[in-house]
Amino acid sequence: MISPLSSVSDSAKLGQNVHVDPFTMIHEDVVIGENSWIGSNVTIFPGARIGKNCKIFPGAVIAGIPQDLKFQGEESTVVIGDNTTIRECVTISRGTVDKQTTVVGSNCLLMAYVHVAHDCVIGSNVIIANSVQIAGHVSIDDWAIVGGSSAVHQFVKIGMHAMISGGSLVRKDVPPFTKAAREPLSYAGVNSLGLRRRGFSSETIAHIQEVYRYLFLNSMNNSRALEEIEINLPATKERDEILNFIRSSERGVMKGYIN
Repeated sequence: MISPLSSVSDSAKLGQNVHVDPFTMIHEDVVIGENSWIGSNVTIFPGARIGKNCKIFPGAVIAGIPQDLKFQGEESTVVIGDNTTIRECVTISRGTVDKQTTVVGSNCLLMAYVHVAHDCVIGSNVIIANSVQIAGHVSIDDWAIVGGSSAVHQFVKIGMHAMISGGSLVRKDVPPFTKAAREPLSYAGVNSLGLRRRGFSSETIAHIQEVYRYLFLNSMNNSRALEEIEINLPATKERDEILNFIRSSERGVMKGYIN
């Protein structure tokens, strides 16, 4: 059902059973998957690609022009996966010439007043709490949780299953499976509760904890710690995910435990 009080471009492609509430504007070059609900006073600009069964609450702005002075009007998109919920007044900017797209995966929850800037890539099953501000070119992997009112610096990477405390200033990369807290942001343990909820065994969690003892609790630099991990700990999918993340970090990873 499309309200007669909304404005939907004739060239927008809406799937079956898409519901659009009053006073919403959907521009040309927009695709919305079936069974999605678009609340009132939502603006969806050209380049939006929204999946099935999504919910977009009042006041959200999707695929707005990037807040980047280098942007020259190039064609770009915002891609949102299936079953994702975008709450009130969330803003998601479309990409620039760098990646040409901004991505939010499936089964995500972006709470009220979140901002996702240009060229970000957010995985699936991610929760971003109220008023989180995410700068351009940020990467957030699957199952990560970012606490409310946090600010994420441009080009930062947040690993899978990581959990970041509310009010954090995220200036460095946050490795997978960890909890991050304090100021400056630092290692606060393994996200063991979240991992158990997602089916990780006690043995796997203990192995992840052992990896991080080498990295953050043994007073070694990262290069030495990575060498010791490869020598002393058996290769597993989780170990290799951590090692690859650390080695590919361009901004450097967060600090170890601070007492």
